[in-house]
Amino acid sequence: MEQRLVTDSVTSEKYLRIASISIATYDYILTLPAEWRFYRSQSSIFHISLACALFVLIRYVSIMAMVASNYGYFSTTYTQQTCQRYYLVAPILKAMQTMISQVVLGVRTFNITRRDRQIGIILSLLYFLSTSAEWFADLFHGTPSVVNGNCTSANAGKVLSTWFYYLAVILYDVVIVTVSTMHLLRYNPLSGRLERLIRILIYDGIGYFIVLTASNALNLAFYHTTNLQTQSAGASVGYAVTWIMTQRILINVRAPDAQRLENVIVARPTLSAQKRVVSGLRSQFDPKSHSKSSKNAVVAEFRPTSPCNSNDMELDVRVRVERSVVVDYKDEPERSRSWVR
Repeated sequence: MEQRLVTDSVTSEKYLRIASISIATYDYILTLPAEWRFYRSQSSIFHISLACALFVLIRYVSIMAMVASNYGYFSTTYTQQTCQRYYLVAPILKAMQTMISQVVLGVRTFNITRRDRQIGIILSLLYFLSTSAEWFADLFHGTPSVVNGNCTSANAGKVLSTWFYYLAVILYDVVIVTVSTMHLLRYNPLSGRLERLIRILIYDGIGYFIVLTASNALNLAFYHTTNLQTQSAGASVGYAVTWIMTQRILINVRAPDAQRLENVIVARPTLSAQKRVVSGLRSQFDPKSHSKSSKNAVVAEFRPTSPCNSNDMELDVRVRVERSVVVDYKDEPERSRSWVR
């Protein structure tokens, strides 16, 4: 009976790994056009926007993590000695992937809070504490596990600590998503379109949190067991979910459609134009390279005509101010050049 349960556990882990590889491969192919748009929008190889850099990092570090983890698991040629030199590769790449994902969430939240300095300091401290705990939990008491020639990292010490890695990730996500959602709910949109934009941001954050927390909770439960063959059962699923959800946030910021209001300029003439115009959220991750002369020209032309109301909508994003109320960009190359430099 016990042998049958072990066999079923191994079979289930294989199915989970194969399913995660298939889903990740499909999503990679599906998002190749978005990757090309990221590359095409850069002014040069030496001047890459933060969004593009994070997109490339989360994409290819995730691929390396999945390859390293699944190669070790499906291999049949490892010995205890050779596994000793390999078993930490996947955990290290996992920690790097999580760090990149948390940077994306942190930058997103920092911009939603209008780049408040105090919140920025708190987010930085939270990031430092979270990543420190994750690295410690990921590598502490890790041992090589060789079963039928494969090689995986297991937590075989008297004190199981790897599960704390996923607890730290969940706590970070809870704080980040809570902060961003609270700030979004406090905004008073100037129009129905801006209200839909806020709703989209809230749904993106909550959707990311729900899916990723489910994956992390699954791995937390697996690493709470003492069965070495069960502990890494959900590892590949975690890599795939973190990869897909994180890059979706970046794609939604970089390549929105007309429904997502990223190519729309909305102005309210009775308020300060440079603060009341929202043209998209891609500037969350774009380099701050606007020239001072062009910025001064905009400020000089659009002076405030009435005092600002503290309840009005304000997002700290880069803006384009036009005399027309709504502008839709039709030409994709021209639009990309105007946003990402």
